Amino acid sequence: MSTIRRQSILSSAIIYLGFALGFLNIYLFTREGGFTPAEYGLYGTFIAIANVVNSFANLGMQAYIYKFYPYYHDNLEIRDNDMMSWAFVTSLTGFLMVMIAGYIFENFVIRKFGAHSAELITYYSWIFPFGFGLTMYSLLEAYAWQLKKSVLTTFLRELLWRLSITVLILLVFTRVIHDFDLFFKLFSLSYIFLALILLFLLLRSKQIHLTLRISRVTRKFYKKIVVLSSFIWSGSLVYNIANVFDQIVIAAVMPNGLAWAGIFTLAQGVASLIQAPQRGIIAASIGPLSRAWKEKDFDKIKRIYQRSSINQLVFACGIFVLIWLNFTDGVKTFHLQPNYLRAQHVFLFLGLMRILDMGTGVNSQIIGTSTFWRFEFFTGMILLGISLPLNYILTKQMGVVGPAIATFIALAVYNTIRYFFLLKKFRMQPFNLRTLLTLLLAFTGYYLAHLLFEEVHGIAGMVLRSGFFILIYLCGAVVLKLSPDIMPVWNTLRNKFPIPYLRSRK
Repeated sequence: MSTIRRQSILSSAIIYLGFALGFLNIYLFTREGGFTPAEYGLYGTFIAIANVVNSFANLGMQAYIYKFYPYYHDNLEIRDNDMMSWAFVTSLTGFLMVMIAGYIFENFVIRKFGAHSAELITYYSWIFPFGFGLTMYSLLEAYAWQLKKSVLTTFLRELLWRLSITVLILLVFTRVIHDFDLFFKLFSLSYIFLALILLFLLLRSKQIHLTLRISRVTRKFYKKIVVLSSFIWSGSLVYNIANVFDQIVIAAVMPNGLAWAGIFTLAQGVASLIQAPQRGIIAASIGPLSRAWKEKDFDKIKRIYQRSSINQLVFACGIFVLIWLNFTDGVKTFHLQPNYLRAQHVFLFLGLMRILDMGTGVNSQIIGTSTFWRFEFFTGMILLGISLPLNYILTKQMGVVGPAIATFIALAVYNTIRYFFLLKKFRMQPFNLRTLLTLLLAFTGYYLAHLLFEEVHGIAGMVLRSGFFILIYLCGAVVLKLSPDIMPVWNTLRNKFPIPYLRSRK
């Protein structure tokens, strides 16, 4: 667990630096005198569609890498390891199929989005280089996770990518880039740039080798690879469609759809801060979970499941409360465009959805690396069956907050099914008394901070509310020992911190 803890902490630190840049980007996109809501909505919708492109194009190769890497690593020399070669060939074939489908269905896309989101049609062809870069980077990232390079991939995706967006925005403001058109085209190439960097680093370290000579491992597991990849691909495809459909349906259904999509994008960007530790924990857990299933080490799997749940829940509840306490003051104090105040209740449901998803731990990764990976497909179909019609209906009836409510309901059902599956099959469940204590501590801290500083606004109000809540929440987390990883981290900080008072209290 120490490896997972160390990589998770380092990854989370990088992720939060990246999210600080992301918040800067959100501010630059949404401030008065900056980009229009429609332009920001186009940016968010583009990312959502690119995730669908990636889901189609990868053809389950990420799951193939997650599940079978230990077998390739243990039985082949690096020069004979053909895993990544076939992963690339398969995903390139998948992407070619996506491009053909994009050409065939272009008129259909124009009919669906042309009336409410005409700008999306203007940049339709640029979806493909963006989706291609994302697909290639995701494959390399999955392989790097198995090499225990989650810190590197986190740095590239969470920090460097956002920094590149920041640079592009600043170039627009300084008139080096003269219009939104050039900005958006350069943005569409950003993931290709990222994928090339990661590929170069892996090749330079000689930890990846490309060969089309079929290895004995591929011959032995070929049928299992095809079956697993097909099921996991189908399940992850429907999951990702369900996960981004809310953004897409706003652009397609609502009048002036991209402007409303911009409001939704703000709420989604702010809510994603809650999810930051999840990415680091998932990246650090994939390799150990694959190895644990191979060695049938069920105790290790249970420990990862339980600790991932409480660690993520502690982070998620704390960040959610901090944002909710300061949302309105944040929009007004930092002079964002007034329309973005409408994102507050969208954030409420998206934030609660993130807490629910993170509180159930790495259940998806546990199932996906087990022999019951077919369950991924069936739960994905359930999620899609609930999410798509509910998103469409609630968007029509409730406007921009409707998709957020639909997503919350769908993810609640989805995670409940997976919870009971793991409980029944392996007698694993992530919750205990600390789960309840975390929720009570977060609510108590929120109530007291809101009650004491409700009438204080602006920077002063934000600082006082946040400082008071952080004090209550952190002290409570340490005193109650909410996570078994809190005290080792705290003791490490005490030992290394230069203040004598902290060093003496061992």
